[in-house]
Formats: sequence, structure tokens, C-alpha cells
Amino acid sequence: MKVKVIPVLEDNYMYLVIEERTREAVAVDVAVPKRHHPVPGALCTQGLVPQCRQPLGHLRVPNSHPFQLLEIVGREGASLTTVLTTHHHWDHARGNAELARLLPGLVVLGADERICALTRRLAHGEELRFGAIHVRCLLTPGHTLGHMSYFLWEEECPDPPAVFSGDALSVAGCGSRLEGTAQQMYQSLVETLGTLPPETVFCGHEHTLGNLEFAQKVEPYNDHVKAKLLWAKQRDEDDVPTVPATLGEELLYNPFLRVAEESVRKFTGKVAPADVLDVLCRERASFERAAEPLQPQARALLALQWGLLSTPRQK
Repeated sequence: MKVKVIPVLEDNYMYLVIEERTREAVAVDVAVPKRHHPVPGALCTQGLVPQCRQPLGHLRVPNSHPFQLLEIVGREGASLTTVLTTHHHWDHARGNAELARLLPGLVVLGADERICALTRRLAHGEELRFGAIHVRCLLTPGHTLGHMSYFLWEEECPDPPAVFSGDALSVAGCGSRLEGTAQQMYQSLVETLGTLPPETVFCGHEHTLGNLEFAQKVEPYNDHVKAKLLWAKQRDEDDVPTVPATLGEELLYNPFLRVAEESVRKFTGKVAPADVLDVLCRERASFERAAEPLQPQARALLALQWGLLSTPRQK
């Protein structure tokens, strides 16, 4: 099993998973099928798509180097048959429609009817096969109610298994709780993802540095947080991705997986795991707002570049 990590937008990742014997390929979270020329100076931090009220997050118009997912597929000598989409937000699914147009017969899978160009809705616990690669579909609500994570492994293969967690779990953090309850999010993070083999995690965003800075605020005396933060800062200076990570490591420094730890409970003033998680989410949101002031003009430029502005619908 070969995994190609493909950076897109400002801090998103999409992935190409290749079965090395059959050369069948599966794409995960196709944010955009190709890059476009930039609008000079366009930069966005923390905005909303007007027509769908979804957080844009921390985005930058991509550079002008031409890129197409299909070019990578071609260079790998692979055949792209399927897209696995973790959730419906535009920065994880907006490329599905164009990719489906370019590849008639492409299968687009996910757990939410809101996913662009969805061809079949998946159920929690469902298993798929792509040659020797097994995929277990794990419903992980919290960021969205229809968020699905994908656990992949290959029999009789030395490569470790992998989980593509989208915005459910990121390195040293997790996605914002936009839908559902704190209890659902706790079950997704701790009981579903946190109990997988302590191997590889491929998340949807490059938020590691900010996540670790918040983790240090939560647990200032956690040596694992300190060491990982130093490592992430060096990676950031070198302009090198911080993904993937492993679940085994995450349990040492990710506060959202450490809700039963006394130090994390003390920070939140809560005891019940879901209550601890709820406070962590609110504190993290405040932490991010303080660190990243809004830039309305740049946000509008980015939205214009990506075709996200539309005429308001008549009521």
C-alpha cells in the first residue's frame, strides 16, 4: 500500500492510496482536482462561505504551478477508481464533481448526502476492498454528523495500517465541533479512533503547530508536548509536512485524546470525559480567535478566486 500525500489550499491534505500489485488507486478528500493561477496577495484566515455558512479555516490561494490529481495518477501508472470523502465541507469535497466529469464511472463514497457528487452512502462498520487493501468505514461524528473516517490495512504486508481521519482527528488536536454533541465527539475520538492500533494517522489539515501550542497551554508540564512542539517548529521552518503521526504518539500529547488525564481535567475544571472535551473545544476556539484576527478583504479575495461567492438566493 503506497500513500501519496498531496498538499492543497493553505493547509489541507488529500491523499492518493495505491494498491501496488493491481495499481488501483483511491483518492481521499479531493478538495480540488487541479490548482489555478492565484489572485495576487489573496490570503484568508477564518472566514465563512456565504451560501453554506461553513468555516473556511486558514486558507491561501495555491501557487501557480499547474497541478492535477490525474497527472499524479498517470505518473504512478495507476487507475483511479474511487474517491473516499470524510465529510461534506467544500475543502474536502469540492473537487469531486469535476473529477467525476473527467472520469466517467468514478465511484464517490461517503456517509453524508451533502457530499458533492456522492454515488453511494456508506454505513458505519462497512468494509470495502481494493485489491489487497481492506477499508473499514468508521462513523466519527462531531465535526459534522456525517463524518466518516477510513481505516486501511493490507494483509501480509509490512506496511502499518492507516486511518484517514479528515477533520475528526488531527495531529495534536481535532476539528471544531460544528454538529452533534460533546458525547458523540468523545465517542468518535476516544472510543472509535483512540482504540485503533497505535499506527499511522493521516489527517486533513496542517494544524500541528497551533494544536501543539494549545496543548502546551492545557498541559504546560507535559514533556511530550514540549518535544513535539520543538519538532513541529523545525518542520515548519523547513516547510516540511508534519503528517502523518501515529495514534500511539497522539495519546501522549493530544489533549482531546487525554480527557481522562488529571492534568487535562484540572485545566477544564470538569471530570466527566464529555464535559472535559466540551470545555477543551470552547477553550481551543477562544485560543484560535486570539491568535488569528480576521482579515475580511483577503477573505473575500480568496472566496472570489475559488468561485465561492454567489448571488444570494431569493427567500
